[in-house]
Amino acid sequence: MKNKAYTIPLVVTLMAVAVWLPPKATAEQSATPVSIYRIDIRQDIDRTAQIYLGKGLHEAQDIGADAVLIHLNTYGGLLDAADSMRTAILYSPVPVYVFIDNNAASAGALISLACRKIYMRRGASIGAATVVGQTGEAAPDKYQSYMRSLMRSTAEAHGRDTVVDGRDTTYRWRRDPQIAEAMVDRGTVIPHLVDSSRTLTLTADEAVRWGYCDGIANSVDEVITRLMGYDAYRLTSFSPSWLDNLRGFLMNPVMQSILILLIIGGIYFELQTPGIGFPLAVAVIAAVLYFMPLYIEGLAENWEILLFVLGLILVAFEIFVIPGFGVTGICGIILLIAGFFLSLLGNIRFDFSGVRLTDTGRAMMIVLSGITLGSLAMLWLSDRIGKKGVLRRMALTADLETAVSSPVLTNLIGKEGVAETVLRLSGKVIIDGRLYDGVSESGFIEKGTPVRVTRFENAQIYVEKIIES
Repeated sequence: MKNKAYTIPLVVTLMAVAVWLPPKATAEQSATPVSIYRIDIRQDIDRTAQIYLGKGLHEAQDIGADAVLIHLNTYGGLLDAADSMRTAILYSPVPVYVFIDNNAASAGALISLACRKIYMRRGASIGAATVVGQTGEAAPDKYQSYMRSLMRSTAEAHGRDTVVDGRDTTYRWRRDPQIAEAMVDRGTVIPHLVDSSRTLTLTADEAVRWGYCDGIANSVDEVITRLMGYDAYRLTSFSPSWLDNLRGFLMNPVMQSILILLIIGGIYFELQTPGIGFPLAVAVIAAVLYFMPLYIEGLAENWEILLFVLGLILVAFEIFVIPGFGVTGICGIILLIAGFFLSLLGNIRFDFSGVRLTDTGRAMMIVLSGITLGSLAMLWLSDRIGKKGVLRRMALTADLETAVSSPVLTNLIGKEGVAETVLRLSGKVIIDGRLYDGVSESGFIEKGTPVRVTRFENAQIYVEKIIES
């Protein structure tokens, strides 16, 4: 009986302990691999890199990834693309980490600062974020000021730590904004780190010491297992499609300026040549390539593309229907430029509250560059079209070596003939069995329409449509 008296309480105690101990399933659950989504950005920061990151973050969210790891190696790139990437990282619902594999310079430093944790390979560096132009020279101070604020606010976005020392409580930045600013401005002095003779670039060890690196590793696997603390993980890597690369290529500012050049030049030379041919095809294809990636990205809305189409209609109406060039043509040109410009801005129904100054400046630069290059190309080609070479067939002027002389042309006034080609102001006509360059004085004239010569001027004959009574 005495042994039983001790046995019953012991059994009850063991049962209670068994109830409170973690079940075996919990231990197995702790070994469940986490999902890590990897995005490689080992290139210049441009529209292609922006597309990679944006699409990768969406895919990571769709598959329920626990974390995103950016494998970064870049010397920098476009500021506006880096700014968009930085914003996407800061507001991503999936935590984003970065592993700097050698370089995170300029725009790469801004992107790295936006990530929750920064890991670096030994020998890597981060910093040198001064804004430079195409020539490599430092941009004006207003651009530097904007970059300083971006770097500083990105560092501040990670908040502060509360440090209690006895009765004293202080708040310390997790990433010191002044260090971020020193990466842009050589005038920022930080004792024991950088003076006013250079902009700041941190090595991996320096970045750890000053709170800009959370660990040093030699591989992605080491980052995940040793630094992030995941023993078991499932790694999924972003794989860009050919369409992603094409969209990035077409959204490059230089390429967009070239497409605007082709659109303007194609329309101009189509109006100068008889029939519908190669210049119009070039203009249409260039317009599709210009607006298509912008529409896919959500920048160009339906009404912005409609502005461009309406501008084309007004210009065509001015040229083919209304004599001279007046209000209709000017309005058409304004709508064309507005379509080009507004499609580059992320506004929603004329709400520009979310449009940044850099976006506006970039859009103006692209459109003005395209228009300027297009105008110069038209002037240059206008003197060469019709001469010997590949552009000979695009000529509207007669070959004076084989054509009749000007005194003979004056004798054609009052004679009747037939439009050999469509006359969209200019074209070819047949008078007395001979082919001449003709300019319509009665608007659009279809091929095969009877015409009458009204006058001769500047080595060309002017004709009008014969209206049968």
